[in-house]
Amino acid sequence: MAGSSFGTIFRITTWGESHGKGLGVVVDGCPAGLPLDENDIQKFLNRRKPGQSKFTTPRKEDDAVEILSGVFEGKTTGTPISLVVYNQNQKSKDYNEIASYYRPGHADYTFDQKYGFRDYRGGGRSSGRETIGRVAAGAIAVKILNQLGITFLTYTRSIGPICIAAQNFDATQINENPLYMPDADAAENAENYLNACIAEQNSSGGVVECIIQGVPAGIGDPVFEKLNANLAKAVMSIGAVKGFEIGDGFDVAKATGKNNNDAFRIAADGKTVKTTNHAGGILGGMSDGSDIILRAAIKPTPSIAATQQTVNKNGEEIDVSIKGRHDPIIVPRAVVVVESMAAITLVDALFTNMSAKMNNLEQFYKNL
Repeated sequence: MAGSSFGTIFRITTWGESHGKGLGVVVDGCPAGLPLDENDIQKFLNRRKPGQSKFTTPRKEDDAVEILSGVFEGKTTGTPISLVVYNQNQKSKDYNEIASYYRPGHADYTFDQKYGFRDYRGGGRSSGRETIGRVAAGAIAVKILNQLGITFLTYTRSIGPICIAAQNFDATQINENPLYMPDADAAENAENYLNACIAEQNSSGGVVECIIQGVPAGIGDPVFEKLNANLAKAVMSIGAVKGFEIGDGFDVAKATGKNNNDAFRIAADGKTVKTTNHAGGILGGMSDGSDIILRAAIKPTPSIAATQQTVNKNGEEIDVSIKGRHDPIIVPRAVVVVESMAAITLVDALFTNMSAKMNNLEQFYKNL
């Protein structure tokens, strides 16, 4: 299987399956001298681990990370960083039945068509647990970006029909509810909505929003390596994501040039700034110095207890009810995954940008 690596200079390769011995990631291209320990990474993994509320799978995993290489005396060495999380609470027997049929909304059918063989225990590489490697790598990327003054605010924007209200936005509320919503009223309404879904043996989708502040202008490229294009690929590579937006996103199709263009002006400090941010911080594939605002549409959890129609490997039409331990909604645990993939993409773009100007090279190498 190819396609488990992402990035050019800051490059990650995830590995492992949901019901294998463990999962992890190798991060290559991290500069030497970055202070890093397992707690830095664990804080991110704790945001996505299961069993934290009734809205996540009851699978109990500590998701404790171990650093196997690339760190010495509390700092990165510049060599590949290998991270592992061992699986502790697999119940593979819950999946024996699905070996013979294709679950609606899952990759079972396409895996069989591509490889002729699949790990049916929890979906193998298609499982949500594959994102452990992404989040572990994302923790490193975010730490690099924080040292450069770049910060993230990522949260649940909507669940089903329930969306946060601008007038109620309160970032302090994000970690005060199990849905990571910055609006206490919306979070309460969303919990009631999810309880109704659970009672109906159903699931829900939603939207994750990520705001990145402090990105300097000029990061990205004007053609095939556009920053927005690479962010889209990164976020769309997350298994549950079905849609992606930058700035006003699909609403630009209803706009006119007059109300969609962001006017420029000179700020009091002499810098060029925009008066609005319909573009979401990226113009012509390159950052423009304003906040980068992106959104990811997350599909409902496909594993539901309600009866669904499918076919088995014998070509027979059958009815199924999915057994096992599954999230009634993916969105809250996907918040940190979206942030991680955005951070990995941005670090790679920043590193690539170092060679965009001759004076960048002169400043660096002439000072050696």
